[in-house]
Amino acid sequence: MRNGRTISVVIPALNEEDAIGHVLSEIPSWVDRTIVADNGSTDTTAAIALAHGAEVVLEPERGYGAACLAGLTLCSETDIIVFLDADYSDRPAEMHRLVDPIIAGAAELVIGSRVLGNARPGALLTHQRFGNWLACKLMHLFWGNQHTDLGPFRAISARTLKKLKMCDRAFGWTVEMQVKAARHRLACIEAPVSYHPRIGVSKISGTVRGTLLAGTTIMSVILRSALDEFMPGPAAPVR
Repeated sequence: MRNGRTISVVIPALNEEDAIGHVLSEIPSWVDRTIVADNGSTDTTAAIALAHGAEVVLEPERGYGAACLAGLTLCSETDIIVFLDADYSDRPAEMHRLVDPIIAGAAELVIGSRVLGNARPGALLTHQRFGNWLACKLMHLFWGNQHTDLGPFRAISARTLKKLKMCDRAFGWTVEMQVKAARHRLACIEAPVSYHPRIGVSKISGTVRGTLLAGTTIMSVILRSALDEFMPGPAAPVR
């Protein structure tokens, strides 16, 4: 608990046995629940998570959003939810930068910006930087919100997250959250965070197929949301 608020951390993970122990060992002591959403790992990720005291929920359907949604099933009676990757590219010790503005009432959603922070050499690849830039430019064009990143390290009030009715089960999870926050005119800010080369190979940015799928999904979420808002009709699925 931090300043009277209960904090839960959701960590989607897929074959991260070399990294998950590092992540869990640095979770701040004021976090109430740490949940690892195992997305069908074939290694010892789940066993290591349990050994470090985390709760583990299994989600065999592959997809970043699917894992996040599975983790949320264990987040009842929580005031603030933090999403954190399992590859040790983010540093859990910086979690206060995301949580404290929500506790102070200054924001409902805080995104950890790797662009504003300190991205170590080789951590944020060129195509990731371009994809972030393009997605943020499009969101600004349609909704006027100011973002620099789609960083996965983020905190949101549980009440706000429920209002957003998140549904993306794949690579569009982070951008869906930011688009819906903009459409609901929520108080959303960015906080600079450091970013480090991940342990292991990324399932998204580390492969051509993953990069293309993620980029296509992100763009489609933004464009379909824009069509839904500015040209409403039965064909637009994102609410």
